[in-house]
Amino acid sequence: MRKIVFDIETSNIFSDVGSSDPADLDIAVVGIHDSETDTLSSFTQVEFAKLWPILERADMLIGFYSEHFDLPLLNKYYPGDLSKIKHLDILKEIRKQYGRGMKLDQLAEGTLGKNKSGHGLEATKWWKEGEYDKVKSYCLDDVKITKEIYDFAMANQKLMFKEGGQLREFKLDTSDWETPGDNKMNFSLPF
Repeated sequence: MRKIVFDIETSNIFSDVGSSDPADLDIAVVGIHDSETDTLSSFTQVEFAKLWPILERADMLIGFYSEHFDLPLLNKYYPGDLSKIKHLDILKEIRKQYGRGMKLDQLAEGTLGKNKSGHGLEATKWWKEGEYDKVKSYCLDDVKITKEIYDFAMANQKLMFKEGGQLREFKLDTSDWETPGDNKMNFSLPF
């Protein structure tokens, strides 16, 4: 099963565009981990032609808060419909099974013993200041953390998070996470 873990950083924020719809934002960088090649890659808008074939051949997309943010935003640029690919939003699964959400940084600290390398608003600021490599690095760090959290959940059927200085643990049923999807991609690009 070819799994693509992905994350997006934007070049603007909701207050810049006067909307709360993620599709109204602009992508700065898309970061991915491709399980087939075990590699991390980042793509700016001008490089999306290289990204689409990878996503179209994926069996599964994995993200964190990706169903309501990353996927709708990425679909704005894609000439087809990426929602046709099986998609797992880790935050959605946590909310469904644990009853509430939490930040990726809380999960990274509790489950992996490390913190994120920054914050999304910082990444937007860096992009506006021309620090593109810093944004790419930050995005790929989030991809790594998301992948490690996914892998931990699959192996242990649980995750941990820090809250109020305390480590909390909760169970997750991941038994259907990797069941094959009914992908009905219409390949829109000439390969």
